[in-house]
Amino acid sequence: MPSIARAAFLHDIGKMAIPDSILRKPGPLTENEKQVMRQHCERGYNMVTRIPFLRDAAEIVLSHQEFFDGTGYPRGLRGEEIPLGARIFAVADALDAMISDRPYRRALPLSHARNEIRRCSGTQFDPDVVEVFLSLPESLWIELRENLGAPFRLSQLKVV
Repeated sequence: MPSIARAAFLHDIGKMAIPDSILRKPGPLTENEKQVMRQHCERGYNMVTRIPFLRDAAEIVLSHQEFFDGTGYPRGLRGEEIPLGARIFAVADALDAMISDRPYRRALPLSHARNEIRRCSGTQFDPDVVEVFLSLPESLWIELRENLGAPFRLSQLKVV
C-alpha cells in the first residue's frame, strides 16, 4: 500500500507547527502542552491533503493517533471507523516509539515493545492487526530497525 508508506514518511509533519519546547521537553507534558501536541495530526492533514496524490496518505496522517476503543484523537474514531492504513501504521509507529531513544527515556527492548502492543490489543490497537504483527518473527523487526538509515524509494514497494 503506497499510501501507508507515504504516510509513514509524513505522519508527524504537523509537528513542524509545534513549539520545540514541547517537542524536546525531557519530562511529562502539562495538560496544556498535551492539547498543543495533539494538534499535530490535524495540522499535518491540512498540509498533506492539499497535494492530490497524497490524499489517501493524508487520512492516515489525520487518523494515526486514533485508538481502537475510541479514546484516541483527534476525532475519537473507534474500530473500523479508523482507516485500515491508520490502524496498521499505529502499531508500527508505537513499535518505533518504544524501541527508539526519546528525550524522556532510553529505548526499550523489542521484547518489551511486543508485549506492550499485545497488552494494548483491543484498546489502543486493532486486534487483527496485532495478531498479524505478532505472527512476524522478531528477526524481521530487528532487520528493519537496522536498515532504517538505508536509502529507500517508494518505487521499491511491491504492490500486490
